[in-house]
Amino acid sequence: MANEFSTGSFFVRWLFAIALVFSTYNPTGYSYASWIIGAGTDIGPVIALAGVALLIAWIVFLRATFMSLGVLGIALGAALFACVIWLLIDLGLLSLDSTGALSWVILLVLSIILAAGMSWSHIRRRLTGQFDVDEKDN
Repeated sequence: MANEFSTGSFFVRWLFAIALVFSTYNPTGYSYASWIIGAGTDIGPVIALAGVALLIAWIVFLRATFMSLGVLGIALGAALFACVIWLLIDLGLLSLDSTGALSWVILLVLSIILAAGMSWSHIRRRLTGQFDVDEKDN
């Protein structure tokens, strides 16, 4: 069935989330945030268009994530990943002194949470057999 949710479906959502997060900000200096705060940057139509496109994408992802996971789900996901990062630091695989590496990990975690939010209704239906539907005003 072409409409079936799969791990590939999750990874496509995750790739879009990675593109959104890393194009908005990343430590390399090649991002919208770096573009905006760069020296001598004049706000023109290209920068405005890119900003509005990013804003639309953020609203779509955040709305879907808040609708499917809720504040508690997002907080629990963030807590889970915070503990994973803490474990990586405790094992010596990640250092608090390496702010660049820590930034990349945090941005990657943010993209995973957004992808989970975009996919959660499908995952929940697979696990429990329950459907999520949006409330409709009469």
